[in-house]
This record gives sequence, C-alpha cells and structure tokens, in this order.
Amino acid sequence: MFRKENSSEDSNFWISYADLMAGLLFVFILLIGAIISKSIILKSDLRDKESRLTSISKALEQKKKRLDEARDTLAKNKALLGEKDSYLSQSKELLALKDSKISEDERKLKMKDDAVSKNERLLKLKIDEIEKLNKMLLDSKNREAKLSKKIVIVQTVFDKTKEELNKKKKTLQDYKGKVIVLSNKLTNAKNVVKIKDEKLLAVLNAMDEKKTKYDELIENLQSQKAKIKSLTGIKLKVVAALKEALGNKINIDKKTGSLKLASNILFEVGQASLKDEAKVELKKAFEQYIGTLVTNNEIRSHLDKIIIEGHTDSDGSYIYNLNLSQKRALAVMEYLLTLDFTKKHNIRPLMTASGRAYLDAIKVNGKEDKEASRRIEIKFRLKNEDAMHEIEKVLDAK
Repeated sequence: MFRKENSSEDSNFWISYADLMAGLLFVFILLIGAIISKSIILKSDLRDKESRLTSISKALEQKKKRLDEARDTLAKNKALLGEKDSYLSQSKELLALKDSKISEDERKLKMKDDAVSKNERLLKLKIDEIEKLNKMLLDSKNREAKLSKKIVIVQTVFDKTKEELNKKKKTLQDYKGKVIVLSNKLTNAKNVVKIKDEKLLAVLNAMDEKKTKYDELIENLQSQKAKIKSLTGIKLKVVAALKEALGNKINIDKKTGSLKLASNILFEVGQASLKDEAKVELKKAFEQYIGTLVTNNEIRSHLDKIIIEGHTDSDGSYIYNLNLSQKRALAVMEYLLTLDFTKKHNIRPLMTASGRAYLDAIKVNGKEDKEASRRIEIKFRLKNEDAMHEIEKVLDAK
C-alpha cells in the first residue's frame, strides 16, 4: 500500500539533516561567541580597574612622601624658632646689664655734681682750694666728656640692639605665619588622603560586586544553554520515539516524522473520494501512527496540531491542483474524524487539513517525480512557537 523511499530520497534526507545540524551548530557557535565576547569585555574592564588602582596607589605614596617632607620642614622650623627665642632672651639680658651700667654712671655723675657744688662753696673761702677745685673741676669735666662719649656709644649700641630685636620679632611673626600655613596644608593633605582611601574602598567593593555578577552571569548562561538544548531537541525525540514504536510496520519520513500515503492507493485519478478498500488500511496506519503520539504523555504535552496535507504533481493549473489537494486532504480528515479512536483520544481539536498543490513536489536529481509527488501526508506540529519564544528570551537575556 505504501511507497518505499528510494536512495535519492535518503540522500535528500541526509542533506536536509546536515543543514539542520549546521543551523543548530551555528546557533551554539553564536551563543559561545557571545559568552566569550562578554568574558573578554569583563576581563578588559577588570584590567582597566587594576591599572587605575595602581595609579591611585602611586599618587597616594607620592602624597605621603610630600607629607613626610612637610613634617620634617616643620620640625626644622620649630628648632630654628627655639634658637631665635634663646638668642632673644640673651639680648634682653645684655640690654638689662647695659641699663644697669648707665644708671650707675648717672649716680656717679650726680655725686660728682654734688662735689662740684661743694667745691664752689669752698672756693669762696680758699683761693688755693679754689684752684684745687678748678683743677678738680677740669678733671671732672674731662671725665664727664669721656663719660658722655661712653653714653653715646651705649645709646648707639642700645639703638642697634633694639633694631635687631624688632627685626627678630618680625622674623618670628613671619615664621608663625608659615607654621600656620604649613599646618593648614598638612590638614588638607590628611583630608585628601582620607577621601582617596574612601574612594579606593568604594572601587574595591565595586570590583567585588562585578566579580559576583560575572560569576552569576556565567552560571545563568550555562543553565540557559542546557535549556536551549532541551527545547530544540524535542522534535528529534518525537521522531525517534515514532521510529522505535512503529519499526518497519509503517514507513515515516526520517527527517520530519510525517506519514506519507500514495494518492493512487487512496483515490482514483482526478477524484477526491476515498476508495472503500483503502479505508481499512488508512484506519490501521492512522491509529498506529497517531496512537504513538497521543498515548505518550511526554509527547502529548508538546503536541500542537495533527495536519492532513494533500499534494499533487505539476500537471494542470495551480488552482486546479490546489482545489484537488484541498478536497483530498479534507476527505481524509472527515473519514478519520468518524473513527472511535479519534473520539476516544479527543484528537478532533488537534486536527486540521490543507492543500499544497505542487508547491512541495518531490524531485529526483532536479527532476520532478510525479508519482511520488501525488500523495497524502499526515504530520504533527509541536508547540514550536512556545519553544522558539523561550529560545529568543534566553538569547536576549542579559
């Protein structure tokens, strides 16, 4: 009743099968390429972060070095300031001694003035004494002149000392200002170091977070890859289950798993009414083929449609052949819907019929095989829309 596939059909099947495998391989290569690209980008990002951290560390070391230098300078300035204070104390002591000496000289001068007054009074009494007194007065005046010179010299020294003291006070004020400036710079440097430390800690935390996200991404990609393999392998599992269950009892397409029935066995030439003698064999083949699909719970859950397709050769117009193929497909479907098997397994909601005319004609070596092209195909369609939607979501997932 059924026409066996010749060697050319096997060749076409293997070519189609190779195309399918190449397509699947291309999808996996794209996925692996995406994973590798993402990994390279993340590694490059990590290297950039490490480079920036190294630069920050060097900058911090330089800041620390300048801070140490500033501290050394400050210590030196403090030591110099101590020396200046010591010198200033010594100058003050020297000035106090000079003031004491001047007071002593003034006291002596006063005493001599008193003596001169006394001598003047005595001069009136004694000429000799007057002469003596004049001589003594002259000597006293000479001593006074010398003393005046000494006083001028002391005053000059005092003025110079005072001037130097003022200069040192000014220098001391300048040093105090510099110390305040250095202290402010030191405080600012400490604040900058603190901010840099906080930023460095934030960068390290961000790197740890990115590493965790990268590990999660790899784990998700592995699970999604397994999910894609599971979704794209359903069709192959169903075809394998059909081959195992039916064996050589029914000839099914090795690629699609469809059941092919020759039109000349089911219909007269140009007719769309089933032959009575063909109905028994059609019933038997349908129940064996569809029974394998609907009684397997794992397959039934993925089953979307059972399609009855009519096919013709290219003789005649397209509209004529389309009408004939549709009528033949509908006739087969109407008969199958009357079967108790169909009602028992509630197959009616799954069944649909369509005509393809000669759009899917079978060719051998590029030439149409008209006898093989005239056929009825019973095929199944899985819920591939859902599966493909899942695959798209997996591929688009970030």
